[in-house]
Order: sequence, then structure tokens, then C-alpha cells
Amino acid sequence: MASMQSEMQFSHPIDEVLQISLLGSWKIQEKLPPVADIQKELEGGSIQRVTFNTEGITDWDTGLLTFLRGLLDRCEKSNVEADFSGLPEGAQKLLRLASAVPERKGARREFVRDSFLTQVGNATIDLVKSSGEMLGFLGEAFRVFLLFLRGKARYRRSDLVQIIQDCGADALPIVTLISVLVGLILAFVGAVQLKQFGAQIYVADLVGIAMVREMGAIMTGIIMAGRTGAAFAAQLGTMQVNEEIDALSTFGFSPMEFLVWPRMLALALMMPLLCVYADLMGILGGLLIGVGMLDISLIQYFNQTRDAISLTNFSIGIIKGSVFGVLVAFSGCLRGMECGRSASAVGFAATSAVVTGIVLIIVSDAIFAVILEALGV
Repeated sequence: MASMQSEMQFSHPIDEVLQISLLGSWKIQEKLPPVADIQKELEGGSIQRVTFNTEGITDWDTGLLTFLRGLLDRCEKSNVEADFSGLPEGAQKLLRLASAVPERKGARREFVRDSFLTQVGNATIDLVKSSGEMLGFLGEAFRVFLLFLRGKARYRRSDLVQIIQDCGADALPIVTLISVLVGLILAFVGAVQLKQFGAQIYVADLVGIAMVREMGAIMTGIIMAGRTGAAFAAQLGTMQVNEEIDALSTFGFSPMEFLVWPRMLALALMMPLLCVYADLMGILGGLLIGVGMLDISLIQYFNQTRDAISLTNFSIGIIKGSVFGVLVAFSGCLRGMECGRSASAVGFAATSAVVTGIVLIIVSDAIFAVILEALGV
């Protein structure tokens, strides 16, 4: 902002003309004079024309233009003619330029709240569109799977090996931490209840069955959704932003075969192994509580766990883990391929991949529960 050194003066050469005398020079970072007095003069009704006397102006900056532009708006509202001939030549040119280009209609963002029915309709349209894109992506993935079975899928084996390492060995630390803590929590909660009946030994059954049948696969799937699914979405989304996927398509390479399939295959192969590892770590966490707090010997806990876990429960957990791995890879690659062309779109794709993966895991686990209950397993 800029301001004048001396005060602004008004004079009336004739009754209908308001002459504004600007004396002194304008300096940056000083406060502009108030225009309330000018507003009062304009609202009086006797002023038909405004002129300026700027003989004392030696220096001016954008603060003067801002002041004059606001004064021009007030004059237009009051139907008062503004004569800027007394202003410096540069200020006149800039004011003519500002007045010559009218504001484009729709340039200002206007917030219009849609009605409830409109919001429901838009949400329904988005849901149908998203479902169609998901089914199309699923069909394309199935086509590539058939090509893979026939040995005609085109992808780099080195990329597959690298992704397997990222999804497998590099994920062991976080899987270890979460699984051990889940086993500890299950054992501790179970011990509090079972200790009331003198049945502490059944903590081993509780932890073993829960980890092998449910918690091992679910927790590993959620971990991989937040870790690997988001990474897949971010990687593919960045390729979309950099137009690398468009370049692959231009050169005749299928992005589904070259980029998506190695990621889905790697995670589908690694998830069962990670589930087995998570089961062992969860049982180890329960062992720490059983042996450390419940005075159960190591041999007793081991034998009780071995007798409680059946091959059926173990197989169910492995199958769930494989399905969860495919779902996590599917959601991550889907959101990455759907990513927009901006940096914010990459972040949104990663977030959406995590949410989609977790939702699919929970829904599929509920479907598993219904099917297994119907089969009596």
C-alpha cells in the first residue's frame, strides 16, 4: 500500500463539480487516506462531476491506482462523471486499460449448494460410472491372466522380482510388529476373562485359532493395503502425470500387462507367505503373555496350540490371505490407472486405494464368513 505525505483537499469551483487536490508524493508501505469524506460528498446529491488536481504529485505507485479505481466505482454507483484528465499520464493509461477490459462472466467462483435430490443423483451417477470402470478393469485383468497362463503376457521379469522383494521381504518388519502386538492383545484380553474360570490354558486356543483363521490374514491385508496398495497407486499415478503410460501405449505395450500384472502377481504370491509369518508372530505374542503372566509352561502352550489349530483353519486363513492380496493389488492399480494429471490427483489416488482396499477386505471377509457358516466349516 502507499499513501500521501500531505492531506487530501476538496474544493468546489462550481456547485456541481468536486475537485480533489492530491498534494505531496506517494510513498510505499504507508496508509492510504480515508475516502469516507468523498463518499459523503457524492451521496449529497449535488455533485455531478469529479475532477483531480495532481500538480504536487511527484511519485506514485499502485496504491494510487487502487484508490482511484475504488473512487471510480463509487462514482458509477452515484451516477457522477469522473474526469481523470488531471491525473498523471501513466495513471490515466492504466485506468483506461483497467476499464477497457470488462470482467469475464463466470470468472468469479460462485458457490451454489445443490438440492438433496441433485446430490443423490450425482452420487448415483458417480457410483454407476465407478462400478463400470471397475468391471472394465477387472475384465482387462482377467484377459491378461489368461494370456499369462498361455505364456503370452508381456512384462519384465526383473520388475516382477523387484516388486516381489518390495511386497515380501521389505514388509516383514511392519508385519512382525503388528502381528506380535495383535497376539499380545488377544492373549491379554482372553486371559482377563478366562482367568475368572481357571481356564488360562485356553488362551493358547484363543490366540492360535483367531490368528490362523482370521486376524493373521486380515491384519496382513490391512497392512499391505496401507503400505503396498498406496505405493502401487502412487507409482502408477505418477506415471500418468508424467505421461509414461501414454508413451507405453504409443509404443504398443499394454500398460495392463507391463505395469499392472507384475504387481498383482507379486502380491498374490507374497500374501500367503506373509499370512503364515503373521500367524507365527501372533502366536509368539500370545506365548509371551501365556508364559509370562499366566504361569503356563512353554511345552504346555505349544501342545495346546498344536491341538487347537486344525489344517482346515490354517487353509482358510491362507485362502483368505491370497484373496486379500489380489484385492489390495487390484484396488491400488485401479486407482493408479484412474489417476488424473496433477500432483494432488496422485495423493487422492493413493488415499482412495487404501480406502478401497480396506473396504474390499472387510466385505470379502464377511462373504467368507457367510459361506463358511453355510458349509459348516
